[in-house]
Amino acid sequence: MAIEKLIETLPLHYLQHSISNFGTGNVLLAVLVTAVVGILADYAWMLYLRSKMPPGPWPLPIVGNTYQLPDNKPWIYFETLSKKYNTPLITYWIGRNPTVWINDAWTANELLDKRAGIYCSRPRMLVFAELGAGQNNLVNMITTTQAERDRFRVQRKLTHQGVGIQQVKRYRSFQNDESKLVAYDMLTTPEDYVAHFERYATSVVSTIGFGRRVSDPKDPIITEVIAVMHRAADLNVPGKSFPMLMETFPILAKFPNEIAPWKQGLGARGKSHRNHDFFYSLAAEANENPGHEDCYSKLLFKEAPKYNLRSQEISALTGNLFGAGSDTSSSTLITAILAMRAFPETLVPAWEELDRVVGSERSPAFEDDANLPYMRAFTKEVFRWRSVAIIGGQPHAPVQDDYYNGYLIPKSTWVQGNVWAIHRNEREFPDPDRFNPSRFLKDHPDSRPFPGEKGYMTFGWGRRVCSGQALAEQGTWLTVARLVWGFKIEPALDESGKPIPVDIFDYTNGLNMRPRPFKVSIKPRSEAIRQTIIREGEQALADLAQYEGVTRYRMSTFYKQSPEKGKY
Repeated sequence: MAIEKLIETLPLHYLQHSISNFGTGNVLLAVLVTAVVGILADYAWMLYLRSKMPPGPWPLPIVGNTYQLPDNKPWIYFETLSKKYNTPLITYWIGRNPTVWINDAWTANELLDKRAGIYCSRPRMLVFAELGAGQNNLVNMITTTQAERDRFRVQRKLTHQGVGIQQVKRYRSFQNDESKLVAYDMLTTPEDYVAHFERYATSVVSTIGFGRRVSDPKDPIITEVIAVMHRAADLNVPGKSFPMLMETFPILAKFPNEIAPWKQGLGARGKSHRNHDFFYSLAAEANENPGHEDCYSKLLFKEAPKYNLRSQEISALTGNLFGAGSDTSSSTLITAILAMRAFPETLVPAWEELDRVVGSERSPAFEDDANLPYMRAFTKEVFRWRSVAIIGGQPHAPVQDDYYNGYLIPKSTWVQGNVWAIHRNEREFPDPDRFNPSRFLKDHPDSRPFPGEKGYMTFGWGRRVCSGQALAEQGTWLTVARLVWGFKIEPALDESGKPIPVDIFDYTNGLNMRPRPFKVSIKPRSEAIRQTIIREGEQALADLAQYEGVTRYRMSTFYKQSPEKGKY
């Protein structure tokens, strides 16, 4: 009664204000308590999983270990963690999602090759896939359902029809001619060796994909598309800054691009562009052009009704050629030059073998491979020493819970092969930073056991192995052999005549890493070889004339123009 009398004496507005404040406080308190309970429950789940999974650093609630990531080259950090915990597998939390890193060749072989049927899928990749190339692209495709697996098989089959092991042998003629032009261009502008490699690699895949070679190093198909590939490579490396920070806080991806600068243009294409984008337009253009009936674009349009191919799939399959063949192949050749410059002693036995088998009147050919074991070992060491896909490409994901040595690897977990650690393990590769082709010579004291017949894991594993492996291995062997046969790779000199040093660790930070610019002196080994390079180069230009052509499209303007997007 006393309380009721007190209330009656209070002014009405004061009473309403007090009740309102009391209610708001309770709501806020309830929200806060719910949030705290939710965070604690989620963290308890994280710690429970952590107790079952391979060891790794202690995660924090919500953010996991994201903010412990180094600013650059996290693969080196994961190698260090593997040694710290004395285990080939480590668990690292990107936000609330555990990622498992494999740092040992035998473990990678056991999980990703021998259990390929389990580790055949991809995890959800927000930045690289959903906001980038698309989760339905063959490279990123999740295969947890039968329908997804069926579609994956269709795209993989079509990819093998373009760049499979047997198919790429049909490309040897023009690939050989394009390789001869690399040597030919080196005679006049050796300082532009990076541009020559990019032109060569892009021209090969452009001829395969669209029936059109690329003759100018400044062709937009090189400068613009490779720039996009570099950007894409950056989007697949774990990081603690945007845009990769969206993997830790995926809700940030829901914001419209107009008010979300952290998305940096990702997912910006409108619906009008999704059906007929840049690579689809290149493919459609190639399909309409007469001649070169065996180009990949014409194959896809021919097979489209049979497999019910959508335009996005044609775009992705042709676009993947560039991802698998242009940036990666050119980066491998740059690494080869760096190795020759930093380890000149390895060239001496190569020159002896090439002079004995090939001579100076012609350059190496595919048929010489069987008679050039040291040169084959040299190329394998290029792949091993500084692998381009340094974390083995896109991550794998198991389609079911799996166990390895008592550790749980949950379904759909991000599983990544750390090629950097695998190829630098002292057990298989003593003194790993030394470029040493003898590691790959049969019965040589420097040779060590390694799972698989290749001796390296540069191109990935299992059902997700790089589709362009055969093409890359074929072209890299021939071009490296031709460069070693034809040239002396020596120190460049500064203004005072002193040799300019090179740094064998100065590489870019992207998924597909390459050496940062360095200077070298590239000169023909003899006058007879120089004359051979000229003769073969001129003949190659004549042989390749049938593939000359132009395109109406360029990537930099494609999405800005309508309806005939990107035409010159």
